[in-house]
Amino acid sequence: MRRINNSLIILFFCLAASLPSFGWGKTGHRVVGRIAEQHLTKKARKNLQSILGNESLAMVSNWMDFIKTDPGWDHANPWHYCTIPDGMTYDQVEIPREGDIIQTLNRVIQELKTKHFADVDELTVLKFLIHLVGDIHQPLHVGNGMDRGGNDVNVRWFRQNSNLHRVWDSGMIDYQQLSYTEMTSSIDFATKAQIAALQDATILDWAYEAMALRNRVYDLPEDKKLSYRYVFDNWAIVENQLLKAGIRLAGILNDIYG
Repeated sequence: MRRINNSLIILFFCLAASLPSFGWGKTGHRVVGRIAEQHLTKKARKNLQSILGNESLAMVSNWMDFIKTDPGWDHANPWHYCTIPDGMTYDQVEIPREGDIIQTLNRVIQELKTKHFADVDELTVLKFLIHLVGDIHQPLHVGNGMDRGGNDVNVRWFRQNSNLHRVWDSGMIDYQQLSYTEMTSSIDFATKAQIAALQDATILDWAYEAMALRNRVYDLPEDKKLSYRYVFDNWAIVENQLLKAGIRLAGILNDIYG
């Protein structure tokens, strides 16, 4: 019996190590969706409800991560991120054959505008959009090409083994112990001028903003032990990126459905 239990334990850790890393964790993506909901026009909200039914932007925001467990969606895995090495521009990067997050966002926005859907229905494409606008605002989803978006940077997070990508996905957000509605209420205070400026930026601008945060993201102590100080130094970035994502998602949806 002991050998069987040990084998199960080993299998569990092997599977855990092989699981894909996500963008923002569940709470982060729901914050983005909830912020977007609060900045929709009446017409956009009505038209979106006719597609979403009883669901909300917040509650469908994690669907694209859920389908990673289905091999039938393996082709969509590269859509969650892009790679722009330090010192390079996006134009200098070779785009993967399967596409990346920038290519996919431009494609799904065009499909939603024209109502010409290549492979799936409007609801599925809408779910892609909601999720990927959140993902591109997680700084490590615009990777440097060296460490799989921080997945290969092992750290100790409050005395637990983790990696830098996971810390930014969910570690700092979960540390706050807030629901997604509480977190939304604590950060959704943009002025009209700020909203207009945020919604005027392009998808490529969003990617370059993420690149500009790398010095802060990778500013790690030599022993790679992260806790209170790392949260203190970076929490404003997390809040700002979530807010930007929600407001920009609302801008896109208002343009398409409003």
